[in-house]
Amino acid sequence: MSQGVDMSMSAAGPSQGARAHSPREAQGMPAPGGSAVREATSVGATYALELKDVRKSFGKTEIIRGVNLAVRAGERVAIIGPNGAGKSTLFNLISGRFAPSSGEVLLDGHRIDGKKPFEINRRGLSRSFQITNIFPKLSVFENLRCAVLWSMGYKYSFFKFLADLEDANERTEELMDMIRLDKKRDVLATNLTYAEQRALEIGVTIAGGAHVILLDEPTAGMSKSETTRFIKLIREVTQGKTLLTVEHDMGVVFGLADKIAVVVYGEVLAFDTPDAVRANQRVQEAYLGSPVAQSQAGNHT
Repeated sequence: MSQGVDMSMSAAGPSQGARAHSPREAQGMPAPGGSAVREATSVGATYALELKDVRKSFGKTEIIRGVNLAVRAGERVAIIGPNGAGKSTLFNLISGRFAPSSGEVLLDGHRIDGKKPFEINRRGLSRSFQITNIFPKLSVFENLRCAVLWSMGYKYSFFKFLADLEDANERTEELMDMIRLDKKRDVLATNLTYAEQRALEIGVTIAGGAHVILLDEPTAGMSKSETTRFIKLIREVTQGKTLLTVEHDMGVVFGLADKIAVVVYGEVLAFDTPDAVRANQRVQEAYLGSPVAQSQAGNHT
């Protein structure tokens, strides 16, 4: 990487010759999703993520209608439902892009509804989006390091080169290996394949060490072979973390999820294991446009 890039994106760090410690470490603050957060999850809170009677209205239209959901630490949950069911709105409520009209969203037993996205991220929840959200003119390494620097609390400065920040650079190298883009280290993100760009976004999402990960349609637009490899990658990089994903590919859903939440017209119709959801008559009827779904559609309008 050129020295010019280092200067334009340099960050405050320790004196040269000593191992770099992030500002969060220097202040005795754990990284997002660190041991303090995990301890709170295991000791003080039953659920990693919990929604209590969450509702969201836009004007007079109620989009989310009293959602209750409780996800234990380490569970992988897929959220499925027809288009317009409210799945992305639910993700927006959890991640802080929208504030609920009423109800509570709890992370490790602490309310996060109404907080800003960056505040929620600092508490250990990170999210990817339907549309790939990376810096196209930066390399793989630079994209990942941006996320690492932010999570470590470094501030911008013209007095230190990024190359001197050993802790940040080591973490970035680890992430590249995890998402299997180490051989594309200096390739600009815009020149990656679509699947590689999605893998890079996964790396950016987990860079801060968040213990709750939200992935919005992570395999959309991928071929069957790419999807198979990507599911394996998601399993590996989210090992030991709590995962929520919105996904339309039922093969991905049943191959990845421990539990499935079926959302229809802003309500959770079912929340159970894949086998139980597959056998659920109400779920089958809703997707076939039976009287149950028609009734709910009537109530929605």
